[in-house]
Amino acid sequence: MESLHLLISLAWRNLWRNRRRTLVILFAIVLGVWAMIFTAAFMRGMSLQIIDDTIDNLTGHIQIHTPGYLDDPVVEHAFQVDDSLHTALQNDAIKQLSMRVRVPAVVASERDSYGLVLIGIDPQAEAGVSFIANSIVQGKYLSAADDPGVIIGKKLAEQLETRLGKRVVVMSQNLDNDIADRGFRIVGIFDTQMEALETGYIFMGRTTAQQLLDIDHRVSEIAIKLKHGDVVDTVLQQLKQQQPELDIQAWHELQPMSKVMVEMYEDFHLIWHLIVFIAMGFGIINTLLMAVFERTREFGLFQALGLKPTFIMGQVWIEAIMLLILGTALGNLVSWLSVLATGEGIDVSAFAQGMEMANLSNIIPFVIIKGDLILANSVVIILGLLTSLYPAWRASSMVPADALTRI
Repeated sequence: MESLHLLISLAWRNLWRNRRRTLVILFAIVLGVWAMIFTAAFMRGMSLQIIDDTIDNLTGHIQIHTPGYLDDPVVEHAFQVDDSLHTALQNDAIKQLSMRVRVPAVVASERDSYGLVLIGIDPQAEAGVSFIANSIVQGKYLSAADDPGVIIGKKLAEQLETRLGKRVVVMSQNLDNDIADRGFRIVGIFDTQMEALETGYIFMGRTTAQQLLDIDHRVSEIAIKLKHGDVVDTVLQQLKQQQPELDIQAWHELQPMSKVMVEMYEDFHLIWHLIVFIAMGFGIINTLLMAVFERTREFGLFQALGLKPTFIMGQVWIEAIMLLILGTALGNLVSWLSVLATGEGIDVSAFAQGMEMANLSNIIPFVIIKGDLILANSVVIILGLLTSLYPAWRASSMVPADALTRI
């Protein structure tokens, strides 16, 4: 115990005999920790944002359709929600679900017309599944499933040269393959960070849409939002077993591009860790070797006085451990302060079109999770301990006579 106390005391003093060298190593460790945690927070923020936006932008965690609907989303593929499906949807993992009518349509104003997707919703159920209820910037949200009004996007209102309170004509195809059209008053206008959402959809009450298309109580899809995103596969398999005749898919199957983007960010995250790992490894081992060579006579004197090589090796290794502990602590502090300084995230609205193509919003948040912290700190500490073994071995393997005569 006394020898360990002596080793720690000597190691701490030796660290600050050459403050410049110690500060260089500390800077390298802090920079490495910061680079891994800060980059991980950025990548994690982008990945989680893609997933959250994909789920909120009408996809949900899971969707249910009839076979063939996704290839040909016409009114003929609407289905009746029977008792067996109602029972299957009584799952404790489901937070909220929305039964929708969703068909291609054309909306026309006094000035112009535009092709888009008509979605009939139950406003109360939809509020817990998608973005619509929280995106109204003018007017109001739909009050009920039989609300006679419609909601359109801000960009679509500009293209149609219309505004809140004006009437538009919505046209689609009913079950008899006839044109179903009706005039509706605009009761709300929504605004999102993605222009495609504002121009791609028009929303009305589900009962109103069913009456327009003459499909009774049938729906086109059921969007499901779960309490926890990590149980998607479990719930998906349960629903498929209970309703094998329906087409049931998870968000990553419905939006494969989003899944590819998330996987790409995860791969980049690992590659970046590898780059930092290699750079830090060379930096730490070179700096520690310099420290060992500068103290050659000192180590030779220790051995001449009878200290065992293991004592010298332990001293160098404890110096490295102290540097690693101090460096990782400072690196975590700097990383936390850097993420805190970003606030809600980085504004990339100058690249709005490119970000939209990548399924990203204009604000990229930074998200630190426990797993990324553990990974970054483990990489630095394990790397530091491994790279310090060689300099420690070199110090302990010096021949006293040669070390004492070296200038």
